[in-house]
Amino acid sequence: PWGPGCASGPARRGLRLCLVVSRFNEPVTSRLEEGARRCLESAGVLPADIDVLHVPGAWELPLGVRLALAHADYDGILALGCVIRGETPHFEYVSMGATVGLEALARESAVPVGFGLLTTDDGDQALSRAGGEKGDKGEEAALAVLHMCDLVARLG
Repeated sequence: PWGPGCASGPARRGLRLCLVVSRFNEPVTSRLEEGARRCLESAGVLPADIDVLHVPGAWELPLGVRLALAHADYDGILALGCVIRGETPHFEYVSMGATVGLEALARESAVPVGFGLLTTDDGDQALSRAGGEKGDKGEEAALAVLHMCDLVARLG
């Protein structure tokens, strides 16, 4: 079922997907977006069927996803962002708020919502998880959305 990569499973031509991408920590989020796009396209999703909405930061990801759910007929939505720990408790508030908001949308929606939010201690950890030595969380989140789209299609 999961297979080794994004190309496993049925071709996904005709799926309409939306990437909601945070602009904050752009060196990381742009790599997450690239990984997600690469995965989706290798699985057969046409580039023209992938919309991208940019939001200012991770805090705004839930609203961006909610707007995408309300205003377009997407088969799946992927939230991509990065929160890097700083010297104040701000990290905890932003990462928890974004996580809880995305979880609620995923639970309440019949449309799969992928979770591609990195929460790391420093920039090196983030880059390592955005196509670096620790993997590509953008790709992994896209793969999860594809599998959930397959499940929705199978179960109706």
